[in-house]
Amino acid sequence: MIRVMLMAAALIACSPTQEAQEESAPVSNQAAPAPTPEDVVVRITAAQAGQVVEVGVNQRFAIELVGVPTAGYVWTPAQLPAFVTRAGEASGNTSQAQSQPGFTGGNHWEVLMFTATAPGTGELVVEQRRPWESNEPANAVFRVTIVAR
Repeated sequence: MIRVMLMAAALIACSPTQEAQEESAPVSNQAAPAPTPEDVVVRITAAQAGQVVEVGVNQRFAIELVGVPTAGYVWTPAQLPAFVTRAGEASGNTSQAQSQPGFTGGNHWEVLMFTATAPGTGELVVEQRRPWESNEPANAVFRVTIVAR
């Protein structure tokens, strides 16, 4: 009987407290938004592939795509209309779990930002590829027609 009571007391003493259990709760794999800066006026997503998108002259716009940069695949502009210039880039996690210690690999947001410097219409093309594989076809291609007014 004494042994049973001692074992029960030992188990209770070694059990994590409610606070410890809450601290070690797994992080949600909830989606994280694209890390697009607040000054970007138009946000173009993968769902808009092949569409026509209107942007303002001298306003920054962004293409938000999910990539696999940990495997070397990055989104890169392949064709820009003459009136469009690069205006930055950003990247970040696609889920909250990716910010936890020990998490490796996975998809990431790649945000390519541009500015229309004059009115015009033209196709903007970005390709997902490994930069060192210049003779290989693109892994994926994203196209959108930009109309700057």
